[in-house]
Amino acid sequence: MLNNSPLVGTTTDFETVPTSDLPTIVLVHGAWADSSSWEPVISGLRFAGFPVRAIANPLRGVEHDTAYLASYLAAIDGPVVLVGHSYGGAIITNIDTSAFDIRALVYVAAFIPAAGETVGQLAAQSSTPLPLVTVETPSGPEVHISPEGFHEAFAADVDELTAGVLGIIQRPANIRAVAEPITREAFRTVPAYVLVTTADRAIDPDVQRMMAGRTNAAVIEVEASHAVMVSLPSTVTGLIVQAATPVHVR
Repeated sequence: MLNNSPLVGTTTDFETVPTSDLPTIVLVHGAWADSSSWEPVISGLRFAGFPVRAIANPLRGVEHDTAYLASYLAAIDGPVVLVGHSYGGAIITNIDTSAFDIRALVYVAAFIPAAGETVGQLAAQSSTPLPLVTVETPSGPEVHISPEGFHEAFAADVDELTAGVLGIIQRPANIRAVAEPITREAFRTVPAYVLVTTADRAIDPDVQRMMAGRTNAAVIEVEASHAVMVSLPSTVTGLIVQAATPVHVR
Protein backbone atom coordinates (compact mmCIF):
# COMPACT_ATOMS: atom_id res chain seq x y z
CA MET A 1 0.00 0.00 0.00
CA LEU A 2 1.10 3.57 -0.59
CA ASN A 3 1.23 5.63 2.58
CA ASN A 4 2.29 9.25 2.36
CA SER A 5 1.25 10.10 5.92
CA PRO A 6 3.87 11.28 8.41
CA LEU A 7 6.02 8.58 9.90
CA VAL A 8 5.22 7.41 13.38
CA GLY A 9 7.87 6.61 15.91
CA THR A 10 9.89 9.27 17.66
CA THR A 11 12.51 9.14 20.35
CA THR A 12 9.86 9.87 22.97
CA ASP A 13 8.04 6.63 22.13
CA PHE A 14 10.90 4.67 23.66
CA GLU A 15 11.67 6.54 26.87
CA THR A 16 9.99 3.93 29.09
CA VAL A 17 11.20 0.89 27.17
CA PRO A 18 14.18 -0.91 28.74
CA THR A 19 17.15 -0.96 26.39
CA SER A 20 17.46 -4.72 26.82
CA ASP A 21 14.01 -5.13 25.19
CA LEU A 22 14.88 -3.24 22.02
CA PRO A 23 15.72 -5.07 18.81
CA THR A 24 19.17 -4.65 17.35
CA ILE A 25 19.06 -2.64 14.14
CA VAL A 26 21.42 -4.12 11.54
CA LEU A 27 22.21 -1.74 8.67
CA VAL A 28 23.39 -3.26 5.37
CA HIS A 29 24.83 -0.84 2.82
CA GLY A 30 24.80 -1.43 -0.91
CA ALA A 31 27.22 -1.02 -3.77
CA TRP A 32 29.19 2.20 -4.18
CA ALA A 33 28.89 3.00 -0.48
CA ASP A 34 30.30 1.81 2.81
CA SER A 35 29.04 1.51 6.37
CA SER A 36 29.93 5.14 7.12
CA SER A 37 27.08 6.23 4.81
CA TRP A 38 24.73 5.27 7.66
CA GLU A 39 26.38 7.62 10.15
CA PRO A 40 23.51 10.19 10.41
CA VAL A 41 20.96 7.38 10.79
CA ILE A 42 23.10 5.62 13.39
CA SER A 43 23.15 8.79 15.48
CA GLY A 44 19.36 9.04 15.40
CA LEU A 45 18.81 5.38 16.27
CA ARG A 46 21.28 5.52 19.15
CA PHE A 47 19.54 8.63 20.48
CA ALA A 48 16.30 6.63 20.43
CA GLY A 49 18.02 3.95 22.50
CA PHE A 50 18.43 1.22 19.91
CA PRO A 51 21.49 -1.01 19.71
CA VAL A 52 22.82 -0.58 16.17
CA ARG A 53 25.23 -2.48 13.95
CA ALA A 54 26.40 -1.35 10.50
CA ILE A 55 28.07 -4.23 8.72
CA ALA A 56 30.80 -3.91 6.11
CA ASN A 57 28.96 -5.61 3.26
CA PRO A 58 31.69 -7.43 1.27
CA LEU A 59 30.04 -6.75 -2.14
CA ARG A 60 31.55 -9.99 -3.46
CA GLY A 61 28.34 -11.62 -4.70
CA VAL A 62 24.87 -12.55 -3.48
CA GLU A 63 25.82 -15.98 -2.12
CA HIS A 64 28.98 -14.74 -0.41
CA ASP A 65 27.39 -11.61 1.05
CA THR A 66 24.32 -13.46 2.32
CA ALA A 67 26.56 -15.95 4.11
CA TYR A 68 28.51 -13.07 5.63
CA LEU A 69 25.33 -11.42 6.91
CA ALA A 70 24.13 -14.75 8.33
CA SER A 71 27.40 -15.22 10.24
CA TYR A 72 27.04 -11.69 11.59
CA LEU A 73 23.45 -12.27 12.74
CA ALA A 74 24.46 -15.50 14.47
CA ALA A 75 26.53 -13.45 16.92
CA ILE A 76 23.61 -11.19 17.94
CA ASP A 77 21.36 -12.16 20.84
CA GLY A 78 17.68 -11.24 20.69
CA PRO A 79 15.45 -9.84 17.96
CA VAL A 80 16.79 -8.02 14.93
CA VAL A 81 15.47 -5.51 12.41
CA LEU A 82 17.31 -5.68 9.09
CA VAL A 83 17.73 -2.53 7.00
CA GLY A 84 19.05 -2.67 3.44
CA HIS A 85 20.01 0.15 1.10
CA SER A 86 20.28 -0.44 -2.65
CA TYR A 87 22.04 -3.82 -3.23
CA GLY A 88 21.82 -4.36 0.53
CA GLY A 89 18.08 -4.86 0.00
CA ALA A 90 18.82 -7.93 -2.12
CA ILE A 91 20.97 -9.38 0.66
CA ILE A 92 18.39 -8.94 3.42
CA THR A 93 15.82 -10.45 1.05
CA ASN A 94 18.01 -13.52 0.55
CA ILE A 95 18.53 -14.26 4.25
CA ASP A 96 17.02 -17.40 5.78
CA THR A 97 14.49 -15.89 8.19
CA SER A 98 13.86 -19.23 9.91
CA ALA A 99 17.40 -19.23 11.28
CA PHE A 100 17.15 -15.92 13.16
CA ASP A 101 14.75 -13.80 15.19
CA ILE A 102 14.15 -11.21 12.46
CA ARG A 103 11.17 -9.02 13.30
CA ALA A 104 11.10 -6.64 10.33
CA LEU A 105 12.79 -5.74 7.06
CA VAL A 106 13.30 -2.12 6.01
CA TYR A 107 14.13 -1.32 2.38
CA VAL A 108 15.70 2.10 1.78
CA ALA A 109 15.90 2.97 -1.93
CA ALA A 110 16.61 -0.71 -2.29
CA PHE A 111 16.42 -3.67 -4.62
CA ILE A 112 13.75 -6.20 -3.62
CA PRO A 113 14.29 -9.09 -6.02
CA ALA A 114 11.94 -12.03 -6.41
CA ALA A 115 13.41 -15.51 -6.28
CA GLY A 116 15.38 -16.21 -9.43
CA GLU A 117 15.95 -12.55 -10.27
CA THR A 118 19.29 -10.77 -10.30
CA VAL A 119 20.06 -7.22 -9.27
CA GLY A 120 21.43 -6.69 -12.77
CA GLN A 121 18.10 -7.59 -14.36
CA LEU A 122 16.29 -5.09 -12.16
CA ALA A 123 18.91 -2.38 -12.60
CA ALA A 124 18.61 -2.70 -16.38
CA GLN A 125 15.00 -1.54 -16.12
CA SER A 126 16.12 1.93 -15.04
CA SER A 127 15.95 4.41 -17.92
CA THR A 128 19.16 6.31 -17.14
CA PRO A 129 22.41 4.30 -17.16
CA LEU A 130 24.91 5.03 -14.42
CA PRO A 131 28.41 6.31 -15.25
CA LEU A 132 30.10 3.06 -14.29
CA VAL A 133 33.76 2.13 -14.49
CA THR A 134 34.85 -1.52 -14.65
CA VAL A 135 38.23 -2.65 -13.36
CA GLU A 136 39.65 -6.14 -13.86
CA THR A 137 40.92 -7.70 -10.62
CA PRO A 138 42.18 -11.19 -9.64
CA SER A 139 38.72 -11.98 -8.23
CA GLY A 140 36.92 -10.83 -11.36
CA PRO A 141 35.57 -7.55 -12.74
CA GLU A 142 34.67 -4.88 -10.19
CA VAL A 143 32.47 -1.90 -10.88
CA HIS A 144 32.30 1.58 -9.35
CA ILE A 145 30.72 4.93 -10.26
CA SER A 146 33.09 7.42 -11.85
CA PRO A 147 34.02 10.10 -9.29
CA GLU A 148 33.07 12.80 -11.80
CA GLY A 149 29.54 11.43 -12.18
CA PHE A 150 28.96 10.33 -8.60
CA HIS A 151 27.27 13.49 -7.31
CA GLU A 152 24.56 13.59 -9.98
CA ALA A 153 24.03 9.83 -10.21
CA PHE A 154 24.07 8.86 -6.53
CA ALA A 155 23.66 11.90 -4.30
CA ALA A 156 22.16 14.79 -6.26
CA ASP A 157 20.44 16.30 -3.19
CA VAL A 158 23.59 16.18 -1.04
CA ASP A 159 25.97 19.14 -0.93
CA GLU A 160 28.89 18.96 -3.32
CA LEU A 161 31.55 18.56 -0.64
CA THR A 162 29.78 15.65 1.07
CA ALA A 163 28.97 14.00 -2.25
CA GLY A 164 32.62 14.30 -3.23
CA VAL A 165 33.68 12.48 -0.08
CA LEU A 166 31.07 9.77 -0.68
CA GLY A 167 32.39 9.31 -4.20
CA ILE A 168 35.93 8.91 -2.90
CA ILE A 169 35.11 6.37 -0.19
CA GLN A 170 32.70 4.31 -2.32
CA ARG A 171 33.48 0.61 -2.47
CA PRO A 172 33.36 -1.22 -5.81
CA ALA A 173 31.13 -4.23 -6.29
CA ASN A 174 32.20 -7.51 -7.83
CA ILE A 175 30.24 -8.34 -10.96
CA ARG A 176 28.79 -11.38 -9.13
CA ALA A 177 26.78 -8.99 -6.96
CA VAL A 178 24.57 -8.13 -9.92
CA ALA A 179 24.79 -11.48 -11.75
CA GLU A 180 23.86 -14.04 -9.07
CA PRO A 181 20.13 -14.72 -8.58
CA ILE A 182 18.25 -14.43 -5.33
CA THR A 183 17.01 -17.74 -3.93
CA ARG A 184 14.78 -16.59 -1.03
CA GLU A 185 12.07 -14.00 -0.47
CA ALA A 186 12.36 -12.94 3.16
CA PHE A 187 9.57 -10.39 2.74
CA ARG A 188 7.10 -13.27 2.43
CA THR A 189 7.60 -14.27 6.08
CA VAL A 190 8.67 -11.04 7.82
CA PRO A 191 6.86 -7.66 7.96
CA ALA A 192 8.44 -5.24 5.50
CA TYR A 193 8.66 -1.47 5.13
CA VAL A 194 9.76 0.29 1.96
CA LEU A 195 11.02 3.81 1.35
CA VAL A 196 10.81 4.81 -2.33
CA THR A 197 13.00 7.71 -3.44
CA THR A 198 11.24 9.65 -6.20
CA ALA A 199 14.31 11.65 -7.34
CA ASP A 200 16.53 8.57 -7.52
CA ARG A 201 18.84 8.31 -10.53
CA ALA A 202 20.41 5.00 -9.51
CA ILE A 203 17.24 2.91 -9.17
CA ASP A 204 14.33 4.30 -11.17
CA PRO A 205 11.40 5.20 -8.85
CA ASP A 206 8.99 3.20 -11.03
CA VAL A 207 11.23 0.14 -10.63
CA GLN A 208 11.21 0.70 -6.87
CA ARG A 209 7.40 0.91 -6.91
CA MET A 210 7.14 -2.25 -9.01
CA MET A 211 9.32 -4.20 -6.57
CA ALA A 212 7.45 -2.85 -3.55
CA GLY A 213 4.14 -3.75 -5.17
CA ARG A 214 5.08 -7.43 -5.18
CA THR A 215 5.30 -7.39 -1.38
CA ASN A 216 2.82 -6.69 1.39
CA ALA A 217 5.07 -3.91 2.66
CA ALA A 218 4.02 -0.57 4.09
CA VAL A 219 5.36 1.94 1.55
CA ILE A 220 6.22 5.62 1.79
CA GLU A 221 7.60 7.89 -0.90
CA VAL A 222 9.96 10.82 -0.42
CA GLU A 223 11.56 13.24 -2.86
CA ALA A 224 15.19 12.28 -2.43
CA SER A 225 18.21 10.91 -4.24
CA HIS A 226 19.66 7.44 -3.86
CA ALA A 227 21.70 8.74 -0.91
CA VAL A 228 18.55 9.40 1.12
CA MET A 229 20.17 8.13 4.34
CA VAL A 230 22.55 11.10 4.03
CA SER A 231 20.17 13.74 2.67
CA LEU A 232 17.10 12.84 4.79
CA PRO A 233 18.44 10.82 7.73
CA SER A 234 15.52 11.71 10.04
CA THR A 235 13.05 10.26 7.53
CA VAL A 236 15.03 7.04 7.23
CA THR A 237 15.44 6.84 10.99
CA GLY A 238 11.72 7.40 11.50
CA LEU A 239 10.80 4.54 9.19
CA ILE A 240 13.21 2.20 10.97
CA VAL A 241 11.76 3.21 14.34
CA GLN A 242 8.27 2.57 12.96
CA ALA A 243 9.31 -0.87 11.78
CA ALA A 244 10.88 -1.69 15.15
CA THR A 245 7.99 -0.40 17.25
CA PRO A 246 5.72 -3.49 16.98
CA VAL A 247 8.53 -5.60 18.42
CA HIS A 248 8.06 -4.22 21.92
CA VAL A 249 5.30 -1.60 22.05
CA ARG A 250 2.34 -2.62 19.93
